Amino acid sequence: MIENVIVTGGSRGLGLGIARKLVDAGYRVVAVARRESEELACAIRQTEKAGKGSLVFESFDLENTRDIADLVKRLRKDLGPIYGLVNNAGLGTSGVLATMRDSEIQRLVQLNTVSPIILTKSVVRSMMARGGGRIVNVASIVGATGYRGLSVYSATKAAMVGFTRSLAREVGPLGINVNAVAPGFLETDMTESLGERHREQIARRSALRRLVGTDDVGDAVEFLLGKKSRNITGTVLTVDAGNTA
Repeated sequence: MIENVIVTGGSRGLGLGIARKLVDAGYRVVAVARRESEELACAIRQTEKAGKGSLVFESFDLENTRDIADLVKRLRKDLGPIYGLVNNAGLGTSGVLATMRDSEIQRLVQLNTVSPIILTKSVVRSMMARGGGRIVNVASIVGATGYRGLSVYSATKAAMVGFTRSLAREVGPLGINVNAVAPGFLETDMTESLGERHREQIARRSALRRLVGTDDVGDAVEFLLGKKSRNITGTVLTVDAGNTA
């Protein structure tokens, strides 16, 4: 039986990279995002031709927390039990705390922390009904190391690590594994704007002298969803090419 996995923020960037990896591994992936990107539409077409797992798009704004329970109920009705949840969606807004608008702070905390917690609450209930499941929260190395100009963002990611560890204790007896991945500086379209010299400086700071790709994080998520990690829960898997070693 094909297993259903929800990946939030799955229309582009890291979320889409994770979704692709999981489809290749044979999962039915529900990419949740506000809008369907061209990249996601292309990935869906490629998936249909490949005939491995499957990829579907679900339009939803996770800031609308009041309707999250209805979203999960609808997905369960349409697709069946939910095996996995990857909480990837989030804002990467930067800014010095003293000059950040209150509305920016509130939106960061809402989308990066409150929304995934409420979504997890609804999904966990589904997992309880089926007697097990896997949850992977996408954190960040800045949740532990800190970084200038990312104090609020770092706070939201640190919160997700605490949430991961405590929830693992709550739902472990029910057969549900809860883990997190903490990516370092990712090699994405966003980092390309920094210029080659700046990218090389960042790479030199890591033990492996390179940046991390979305596939690297996708591999980690796939591992945590798979059978080989059945006795791993409440942990944070760092994927940063040794940046924090």
